[in-house]
Amino acid sequence: MSILQDLRQTPKLGLLVGGAAATIGVIYGYDMSNIAGALLFITKQFSLSTSQQELVTTAVVAGEVLGALVGGWLSNRVGRKACMVGLAIGYALFAVLSAMSSDVPTLLIARLLLGLTIGVSVVVVPVFVAESAPANVRGALLVAYQVATVFGIIVGYLAAYALAGTGSWRWMLGLAAIPAIIVLAIVIKLPDTARWYMMRGRTDDARRTLFAIEPHTDVDAELAEMQRAISEERGGGLREMLRVPYLRATVFVVGLGFFIQITGINAVVYYSPRIFEAMGFSGNAALLLLPAAVQVASLIAVFVSLSLVDRLGRRPVLLTGIGMMVAANVLLVGVFMAGQDFGGLLTVLGFLGVLLFTVGFTFGFGALVWVYAGESFPSRLRSLGASAMLTSDLVANVLVAAFFLTMLQRLGGAGTFAVFGVLAILGFMFVRKFAPETKGRPLEEIQQYWENGGKWPEPDAVGHIPAQENTEPAVVR
Repeated sequence: MSILQDLRQTPKLGLLVGGAAATIGVIYGYDMSNIAGALLFITKQFSLSTSQQELVTTAVVAGEVLGALVGGWLSNRVGRKACMVGLAIGYALFAVLSAMSSDVPTLLIARLLLGLTIGVSVVVVPVFVAESAPANVRGALLVAYQVATVFGIIVGYLAAYALAGTGSWRWMLGLAAIPAIIVLAIVIKLPDTARWYMMRGRTDDARRTLFAIEPHTDVDAELAEMQRAISEERGGGLREMLRVPYLRATVFVVGLGFFIQITGINAVVYYSPRIFEAMGFSGNAALLLLPAAVQVASLIAVFVSLSLVDRLGRRPVLLTGIGMMVAANVLLVGVFMAGQDFGGLLTVLGFLGVLLFTVGFTFGFGALVWVYAGESFPSRLRSLGASAMLTSDLVANVLVAAFFLTMLQRLGGAGTFAVFGVLAILGFMFVRKFAPETKGRPLEEIQQYWENGGKWPEPDAVGHIPAQENTEPAVVR
């Protein structure tokens, strides 16, 4: 059955929950790309040096790290939905504050607060979707977050181009409030997740939500399984994540989160105009529309990934995407080594290298991060696990945002993309060793994978996966 057929058979509330949560990705994407355009004009107005440009870009990422650190705790404390409502309101306010900044310190503070809201959202949204979506379309709805993120990136570049003629960087930043208001209008009408209600002892609310999302399931049996899983998960804190059997899961998600960003995707998003400038492109049309064109191709890649993730599986999609990134880095190293004066075929190959790099990332890492962030831990550890994964992701993002322009100046394009190529190869090896194939698996069964030492438990004679009892601790391999 195709993913479109699965989606058509999914109850309306299930789609609304997943879709509404995923559209928060628009906010995340818009912020990444609008600063790329706005920075061209902020640099001129405030006479920013290279290090100051990196600081303006990095401020929001530093805020994201702080947000990710508290996101898991906050999500468990006040609820997944309440977090997203508050985030949409906060982001709209801080976007307007950014636009009104009269000096660099004010801009840095505003962008730090923007990052704080985004950091919480990238932890909460995958958890919200994973806990609300039917199993047969859970992967697709988690990938939908990446669809919304890429769409937001495209809109950010187009808005920057539309306003570039007047250099209106304040409008470029301030317009970010619009998607936040739209998201707020959608999310505020939705319930929280059945699993969070069960964690808070609100069984009637959990029953209503679960029935509305999956009316054909045995609701009482599902609630009983949720309650069993929650009661068996003692503590639910960081200490538990650092002990067997979940230490292996923690190593996996933290490592995956780090490789997703350290391989350089946000350097391409934040600094695409600078990269294309280094290739010989000039003018607002080239420096802002070419990155938008790259993201359109990236959006197509997300839809392809969405159609395959619940059919072929997580691992094949992820490894294929990373392989494309490795090939793109090889091409870009060759282009920069061959090109003293860019032009003609060399410039075209450089553009194709950036295109392949971005498409490969979006198809693999970009799409699957939200899937694994939502699937890898049992319910009471899920928010903390997503927080750990996204914190690792964002720490790597800080490093890339803070040093990419300096790397480009000192190592040149060839040296910079050679570094990213080596990191992509290491990421491929890591994923091949540690990533489980979770396609079609109930969340409780994925929990048993980690409890069984990184192996899927054998079904009994009637095909049921037995609940795990006290067994010897698994060893992280």
